[in-house]
Amino acid sequence: MNFRAKTVQESIVETVHIIRPSDLNDAGRLFGGVLMQWIDEVAALVAKRHSQMNVTTASVDNLQFLHGAFQRDVIVIIGKVTHVGHTSMEVKVETYVENTDGKRALINRAFLTLIGLGPDNRPSILPRLILKSEEDRKEWERAEIRRSLRRKQREEGFHFYGE
Repeated sequence: MNFRAKTVQESIVETVHIIRPSDLNDAGRLFGGVLMQWIDEVAALVAKRHSQMNVTTASVDNLQFLHGAFQRDVIVIIGKVTHVGHTSMEVKVETYVENTDGKRALINRAFLTLIGLGPDNRPSILPRLILKSEEDRKEWERAEIRRSLRRKQREEGFHFYGE
């Protein structure tokens, strides 16, 4: 297993989709579940690139639908690692509608926590994350705050499992 530390840039993933009629809800907008699937796929690809192992999604935080998207819109989804712990990592995924002139408008942002899985399908130690830019460091610091909030929610019983 390769435990070489990696930079944020090494595992960035960008996908592009065009919204088709089968992607629409009854209101003629992109169905949230379709977008959530695309977001989860991008996050998993980012996590796999960083860890070079199988991963599983543990949680999705702050999934914010800022604006709708419609048939024939071009959707660009960009994911990057923002924080790496012992066996889990946070991936930030942003979704944009891209106009024909190339300008992008943010329509969604989500933070997902993924777990690296070893050959035994159990949580495995992850490669460290190298923070090269000031933006990388700011993202890490914000991820530390979100991590602390998630821990506090678990401690206060804000969960539905194991009850």
